[in-house]
Amino acid sequence: MTTDKIYEHQADDKPFRFNDDVAKVFPDMLRRSIPGYAASIEAIGSLAARYVEENTNCYDLGCSLGAATLAMRQGIRKPGCRIIAVDTAPAMIQRCREIVEADDRLSKPSTEVELIEADIRDININNASMAVINYTLQFLAIGDRDPLMQSICGGLNEGGLLVLSEKVVDENEKMERVLVDLHHEHKRRNNYSALEVSRKRAALENILIPETVNSHRSRLKAAGFSHTAVWLRYFNFVSIIAIK
Repeated sequence: MTTDKIYEHQADDKPFRFNDDVAKVFPDMLRRSIPGYAASIEAIGSLAARYVEENTNCYDLGCSLGAATLAMRQGIRKPGCRIIAVDTAPAMIQRCREIVEADDRLSKPSTEVELIEADIRDININNASMAVINYTLQFLAIGDRDPLMQSICGGLNEGGLLVLSEKVVDENEKMERVLVDLHHEHKRRNNYSALEVSRKRAALENILIPETVNSHRSRLKAAGFSHTAVWLRYFNFVSIIAIK
């Protein structure tokens, strides 16, 4: 695993991009930056084992390097399934393709994976029993989030499952400051310097736009999901499951 040192030297005014440099260090970046990330990926495999039905599609929307894709693939127990993994960043799709091909050679899985380089807002969701949008919605414009959730819900079969993981903001300003401080301390304990933390925060400003948990749950309900629950929260990161 290549160590993330992007913000040791990157200029303060350079916005965050999912480019080749990020793709090379992305697993390390996620491990050190998102508390609870490994648990969320593990649970995706367990949920796939429970909710994916035979001859249906599964979607990994904003797949990056395919961690959720492989978790679903390893969890699926039913025949005739297909995973559609989508990302708009060429560097991510290219590296994801290499990882999926390595998994093909190693484990010879029965579940097909189709990789698509595209904007997730342009994907037609259909005959789906499971969809994952892991730390991706936060990068879309606020106005695009409702239509996307409606599209996902519309393409899920009855009883289908959505996993939505996001960075969030707390409705209580004092508690939000506490959670941000805890997150920064988490990064420092994972050997990011204060300068790296500051530079990355500046790089993500106006690019990553978090919302409250209540905003997400209200959006999911309005989109047509019957049941929602926060199954994981670690500081200001949450994972929500929603059932159609």
